[in-house]
Amino acid sequence: MRFLSEINSPADLRRLRVEDLQEVADEVRQFMLETCSRVGGHTGASLGAVELAVAMHYVFDTPNDKLVWDVGHQAYAHKILTGRRDELHTIKQYGGLSGFLRREESEYDTFGAGHASTSLSAALGMAVARDTKKEDFHVCALIGDSSLAGGMAMEAINQAGHLKTRMIVLLNDNEMSIAPAVGALTRYLNRIKEAQSYQHLKEEIGDTLESVPGFGHSLRKAAKTVKDAIAAAVLPGALVNELGFKYVGYVDGHNVPMLVRALEEAKKVDDGPVIVHALTTKGKGFPNPEKNYYAYHATGPFDIQTGKGLKSANAAAPTYTEVFGNTMCELMASDERIVALTAAMPDGTGIDKVLEKFPERAFDVGIAEQHAVTFCAGMACEGLKPVAAIYSTFLQRGFDQIIHDVCLQNLNVTFAMDRAGIVGADGPTHHGLLDIAYLRGYPNIVLMAPKDEVEMRDMLLTSIEHPAPSALRYPRGNGFGLDITAAPKKLEIGKAEVLQEGGDVAILALGSMVYPAMEAAALLDKDGISASVINARFIKPLDNELILALAQSKRLIVTVEEAYLAGGFGSAVLELLEENGLQDKVKVVRMGVPDRIVTHGDAKLLLAKYGLDADGIYTKIKENIEVIEDRRAVRNRLKIVK
Repeated sequence: MRFLSEINSPADLRRLRVEDLQEVADEVRQFMLETCSRVGGHTGASLGAVELAVAMHYVFDTPNDKLVWDVGHQAYAHKILTGRRDELHTIKQYGGLSGFLRREESEYDTFGAGHASTSLSAALGMAVARDTKKEDFHVCALIGDSSLAGGMAMEAINQAGHLKTRMIVLLNDNEMSIAPAVGALTRYLNRIKEAQSYQHLKEEIGDTLESVPGFGHSLRKAAKTVKDAIAAAVLPGALVNELGFKYVGYVDGHNVPMLVRALEEAKKVDDGPVIVHALTTKGKGFPNPEKNYYAYHATGPFDIQTGKGLKSANAAAPTYTEVFGNTMCELMASDERIVALTAAMPDGTGIDKVLEKFPERAFDVGIAEQHAVTFCAGMACEGLKPVAAIYSTFLQRGFDQIIHDVCLQNLNVTFAMDRAGIVGADGPTHHGLLDIAYLRGYPNIVLMAPKDEVEMRDMLLTSIEHPAPSALRYPRGNGFGLDITAAPKKLEIGKAEVLQEGGDVAILALGSMVYPAMEAAALLDKDGISASVINARFIKPLDNELILALAQSKRLIVTVEEAYLAGGFGSAVLELLEENGLQDKVKVVRMGVPDRIVTHGDAKLLLAKYGLDADGIYTKIKENIEVIEDRRAVRNRLKIVK
């Protein structure tokens, strides 16, 4: 590679001629394809932003000037150009580069990113801090058209236009999030593109008037009021101006010299914010991307010639996501009151199947989780049974709406929380570890977790038919290949399932931890330790009768959950025992994720790191049983001495 091998920082890039930059972008794209074809990553998301990254780092004096990336999964070119080229092969792997933006990873990552629609608020904050401190640098936020529709982004635009703060917004308009972008804002952006013919006509008329000998300048000036009035009526970009932003565009987002000129023009504006509107193609350069836009957004290893994945040909059990989507279709076919909803993640949640089969009863609201929750509340008020399929980590964004608009009003809304627990390569911003803590504290809601795909089907039906708020959490990945042909059945709310009886210890396992608990019990049995294994099923309400009985008959209770311990399932069990005066009757050990940030990496590796596998559960119980026996032996010796 002629240029890329010599670029170890943006300063190296800025020493090149503008004429060389397109070749740099081509080299970055090829390097990215070669690397991602081996290790996977957010391939399609980042391929579309290559030229944007090259142009921004060429125009702006980074890291003195601040670049703020929205979401961050489109920033692989940014990582390559900022000294991390030789580490790109470690992307999303344990101990390697993050797949998103992390301040601790590089001084060029000015703001941590992983969720959408945050860049404008962060950039505005940086720009205001700059002005408050009387400093002088540029702030440029890159945001996609789908993220721009998010509530936070709209709020930031409103504030930036009001403050007239000097900042630049580079709009990466590819008409996509993970799926095609939806909503009125998308139509508005399309109208801006279509209106360029008017813009060109206006400029031509102005040039013609200017050329009239002796009167040209006066004629052009006199026509300005008329032109502005016409623009306000027919040119959609006028809305941007009315919000207090200057508008530059649109420009070809894959033409680096054109992007450089547009950004240089934006830098000259010193009396308020500017939007530079760039049109890009998501997945540019990826082999045959048009066949499946979901598939190339984020990929595993793939054949660089065909784009086809290199996954094992062995048939795997359906994923929980697939089971959810198929079950929704099955239930919706028999009950017309059931409606489904997702927030820009139709494929990731399984709602894509529902959108195809029931287009009038399924909705993709875009990146708008707050709206999604209250939208469901409104439908529930009128007797529908909405199911909101939203990743656990993304549902956090609608917390206030869950509490005030759904739970407070005790409405029949089901939250299907995919990717609950440790998700692996996407890391801290995507682990679904908080949902138990942020949901179980409010009255009215029922919270459950299935041990396998059969129980998931049962819980989905149970949730939908429960006439109040409910949520089920289930992990990323495949089920166990169980027979799911039988119709789902309703479960008794708050009733656990005893899978195995034992006299020494009771393992209260939740959801994804049930099967590892069964394996741990088998290992304990070989050591002469008899364990009861309970599939807790419900976090709220708990099976109070069963748990209180176990507390009076066992030496040790161990709770196991794939979630943060603080405020989690184990905490709920301890609270129950304390309320009934049994906290000193039995030793309770809580197993889960400790109070620390969980990094990215292989999910199995991370679970093992925190002892949340069969070996870890076995070891923890063995250690505590030995401690209990040692204490019992000491007490017996003391009795003999007395």
